[in-house]
Amino acid sequence: MQSSSRSGRPLSPHLQIYRWQYTMALSILHRITGCALSLGLVLFAYWLVALAGGEQTYAQAIGVFSHPITKILLAGFSFAFFFHLLNGVRHLTWDTGHGLERKSARASGWLAFIGAIICTAFFWVLVFNRIAEANA
Repeated sequence: MQSSSRSGRPLSPHLQIYRWQYTMALSILHRITGCALSLGLVLFAYWLVALAGGEQTYAQAIGVFSHPITKILLAGFSFAFFFHLLNGVRHLTWDTGHGLERKSARASGWLAFIGAIICTAFFWVLVFNRIAEANA
């Protein structure tokens, strides 16, 4: 495919040319979760600064963190953490030369995705149980 520019160089392939595959979805999700982790660090830094700022500052931060939108962001942040972690382990395994076959690559992709969902759910069950114990 030639570009319409004067250079005559071919255009880089893009999503309209490639057929959608699970590897593309996992790669895109890995990049999105990496960005989400970077943004989530802002929330974590805010929490740490509020913790160091004293009781009143921390109480204000707890008010921010108890807002429903912030809770959704935290759940998404935790999913991003677990998916990025599990997919990173998957890539490290590939670096050793294992799991590169199509069948095992597909299975490890599903394992990373479903594992992230399970880890996220388990994490939030632990958080809510801890909150319930503290309020009891």
